[in-house]
Amino acid sequence: MIKHPGQVALMAESGRLLASVFQMLDTTELVGMSTLQVDALVEQFIVEVLKARPASKGQYGYGFVLNCSVNEEVCHGVPSSSRILQDGDIVNLDITLEKNGYIADSSKTYLIGNVSSAAQRLVRVTYEAMWQGIRAVRPGAHLGDIGAAIECYAKRHRYSVVREYCGHGIGQQMHEAPQVLHFGKPGTGLRLREGMVFTIEPMLNQGTSHVRTEADGWTVVTRDGALSAQFEHTVAVTASGVSVLTLRSDEASML
Repeated sequence: MIKHPGQVALMAESGRLLASVFQMLDTTELVGMSTLQVDALVEQFIVEVLKARPASKGQYGYGFVLNCSVNEEVCHGVPSSSRILQDGDIVNLDITLEKNGYIADSSKTYLIGNVSSAAQRLVRVTYEAMWQGIRAVRPGAHLGDIGAAIECYAKRHRYSVVREYCGHGIGQQMHEAPQVLHFGKPGTGLRLREGMVFTIEPMLNQGTSHVRTEADGWTVVTRDGALSAQFEHTVAVTASGVSVLTLRSDEASML
């Protein structure tokens, strides 16, 4: 699970390209688009503009480029021509990209049109919780430090953390060791070492943490129908701390 500097550099290039996908989406009017149209837009951008491969398509038999998880959908939402993004929705777009044999993974929850203050708060706190976890990454720290930082921040704001899904190591394969839980106790779990690369991707719910999977076998929703939000970055442990490989230009001040 340890990457040498050349491998981390290749992953950083994949991460830079993936960040540009989100920067493209930031300037796209998503309201009124179907989630299938968003999927097609992202595929065209990755393949034709970036000359890269959408790594999710075909992985585990999945037929699409991204996951579109709307409102009460926690993760793995399947793009559909009938799911239209409407004013007031929140949608998590989870995208992977492979270039030169290495994969980067990131997601962002978008506010569609005029979103309620309660939904805006959930999205903001989820984003901040991810950064709490990222800031805990350094050589000698433990995986439990990441999970504890996220869980503590979520609970302070009265949100629950989904426990069934977690971050993961990443490299030439989309899912590698270790698993990165978004809850835990400080000082426990695997000790972090320079060259480890993994995702941090907390999912926070307005209501309880309980989830269920829809009949399509992919889409995970909150059991109580409450809203859920998620953010994700791919990070590398460096000699002095952490490097966010999928960092977007508007996030330079976050570290």
